[in-house]
Amino acid sequence: MTVAPRPMSSLPEQFGQIDIYLFDQLLRGRIPPGDVIFDAGCGGGRNIYYLLRAGYEVFGMDADAAVIESVRRLAAHLAPHLPPENFRVGDLERTTWPAGFADVVISSAVLHFAREEQHFRAMLHGTWQALKPGGMLFCRLASSIGMESEVRSLGGRRFLLPDGSERFLVDEPMLVQLTAELGGQLLDPIKTTVVQNQRCMTTWVVRKNGAGPG
Repeated sequence: MTVAPRPMSSLPEQFGQIDIYLFDQLLRGRIPPGDVIFDAGCGGGRNIYYLLRAGYEVFGMDADAAVIESVRRLAAHLAPHLPPENFRVGDLERTTWPAGFADVVISSAVLHFAREEQHFRAMLHGTWQALKPGGMLFCRLASSIGMESEVRSLGGRRFLLPDGSERFLVDEPMLVQLTAELGGQLLDPIKTTVVQNQRCMTTWVVRKNGAGPG
């Protein structure tokens, strides 16, 4: 008797709209089952859809109350064992999470909304302090890398981009310096995607020094 193969769910059904560079970290085994995940600036939850489905212990924070309500509904559907309190409204610079509780912290398209450098560093500190020693920060943020001559400085490391938006922009020396200041080490070389005549998005992946995965 021929047994019909089970229909495979589509990639969006499995993984949602996950950032492809975060997906790469999953494929490389850097987010193993059982890890505690904190999405710092989770938005509508696109980067935690798969993680909820796969049974990870997931936490999230965002300043927008409406998107947190949306994420709570998503979690109730995909991971009903997680309490709604895992997803909170708040600002990263005044996070209410305990220090060192997460194995992986996701910061995707968040830090470039900083008003100026002091605000950026406060947001980064609130993000980093949630990470366990040995844990991984996955960060995607706008940068000037590869588009230095096409962005216009507005002061305080804020720039006008070719697409008309205003963003706080980092560069390679700043990220290298921040990695050392935080007490971390680069897991990958700093990688930047240049979107023609629009913007540059940089992927910054850092391991927090201390005991943890080798």
